[in-house]
Amino acid sequence: MTCPLPQPMYAGQILTYALRPIPGWTVEWVTEITHVREPLYFVDEQRAGPYSLWHHEHIFKPIPHDETLMIDRVSYRLPFGPLGRLVHAALVRRRLDTIFDFRHQAIDAAFPEKKGAPEHSL
Repeated sequence: MTCPLPQPMYAGQILTYALRPIPGWTVEWVTEITHVREPLYFVDEQRAGPYSLWHHEHIFKPIPHDETLMIDRVSYRLPFGPLGRLVHAALVRRRLDTIFDFRHQAIDAAFPEKKGAPEHSL
């Protein structure tokens, strides 16, 4: 992330990132927090970047024993039609799975007593 993350999060907040989809190529990615309802969910949507559509819902669902289930729902589309679909199959889907798996591992490390299976849908 290339911008500070103020607290609390708010609708209209702009976040910027520097992505390296392949070595030697950096892409700026700009997302906007479009909806926030603490502590239940927030939504970010791409405003500029590598996707022709990016809509990411972060849902926090209370479950028994004072635990929280974190659910990600991501809707996205790559540009360039058939070429974008080839790149998706060859690279993007695997990279997104890796990103969400890494985040799940980071959360498990922060809360070792609450390990669970990741839940995300792409």
